[in-house]
Amino acid sequence: MKHWTVQPAAGVTGRMRVPGDKSVSHRSLMLGGIANGVTTVEGFLASEDCLATLGALRALGVQIERPAETSVRVHGVGLSGLKPASASLEMGNAGTAMRLFMGLLAGQSFDSTLIGDASLMKRPMERAARPLRDMGASIETVEGKPPVRLHGGKALHGIDFVMPVASAQVKSAVLLAGLMADGVTRVTEPAPTRDHTERMLRGFGVDVTREGASVTLRGGQALHAMHVRVPGDFSSAAFFMVAGSIARSGELYIENVGMNPTRTGLLDILRAMGADITIESRDDSGPEPLATLRVRPARLRGIEVPLDLVPLAIDEFPVFFIAAACAEGVSLLRGAEELRVKESDRLAVMAEGLAALGVAHTLLPDGMRIDGQPEGAAFRAGQIDSHGDHRVAMSFAVASLRAAGPIDIADVANVATSFPGFSTLANSMGLRIVAADGAGAA
Repeated sequence: MKHWTVQPAAGVTGRMRVPGDKSVSHRSLMLGGIANGVTTVEGFLASEDCLATLGALRALGVQIERPAETSVRVHGVGLSGLKPASASLEMGNAGTAMRLFMGLLAGQSFDSTLIGDASLMKRPMERAARPLRDMGASIETVEGKPPVRLHGGKALHGIDFVMPVASAQVKSAVLLAGLMADGVTRVTEPAPTRDHTERMLRGFGVDVTREGASVTLRGGQALHAMHVRVPGDFSSAAFFMVAGSIARSGELYIENVGMNPTRTGLLDILRAMGADITIESRDDSGPEPLATLRVRPARLRGIEVPLDLVPLAIDEFPVFFIAAACAEGVSLLRGAEELRVKESDRLAVMAEGLAALGVAHTLLPDGMRIDGQPEGAAFRAGQIDSHGDHRVAMSFAVASLRAAGPIDIADVANVATSFPGFSTLANSMGLRIVAADGAGAA
């Protein structure tokens, strides 16, 4: 089992770029695959999750070329041009891929089976399956979990779906199925979620409208190939935003960061805590806005996270907990029960790790209360089990900036699913991560 030993570091400094946005990379492949013409993707994230999507599309008959590590050419087959795969489609650790493929394949003429790694096979899929069944799809799960079996040849019809829980993945699955459905599909959100799917559908020529909390499209619209410029992943930048904020010294510039307003909840949260983060070189010319972020050390203060920001920062809360542990006073997160069903039960796993490092906290059913330590070391030396969750592993690596001694983090191999090369990049900025075999890359 791969693990890191992370020595305390005084500061982080320099200019950096994080890998391409995972959400945009997934969607560029899927929509490019069902478009007419050749879609080119620049800045593609060549992580294990996105490569699982690429492999699944190839198995469905889509020709995909990779002229470079981060460049992709997708030869679209049109809305009805996918072919049956000869075997189950392997999603690896990618929950996004599995749920979005459920929507993409629900209206096809052939059967499909979706499987994943041990972690993904334990994750709930019924939240996506139920509305798809309401559209006429035939979908089977095993006690609500994968494998997911989709029986083709079913005529889909549009629905007016009011989501009981805010989820960009469920919204996207329903909208993708809506492309193959008769009539109008409308999805209404209880709170704003990532809108990458809507933005990208518009880029591919689909008429998608938003009125208030509702997103609507009509089935049968053709998609037309486009050039996709993938921004730097905000969720990946989040680790360095916190690192630069809790460090004792240094100054970080994070370039080409995606600034989609449905993704930047953590930026608002950190600024409310007193973080010194400024937005520079903003570029709003494309579907996804970009900017350079300058991050300097700051004395953070604890806050109660506003409920309306919770869906906009759901993937970033593990590293938020690290910031909260370094802040003055108490920080409180509620309304984040979604964290219970991520790659791990992130609330429980983060609480376990915080306890191992001596952080005073209270685990709640839907969040956490953390008592911060703004002076000196906020974390003692200790051992962490990330339980195979990449965001947990990277978060505790960031904690080394305010640690009294080395932090040993077990089960870090899955970092490659979303952020290949994290430890190498982090070390170049000032962290001190060493892998079990002595290599500094993950």
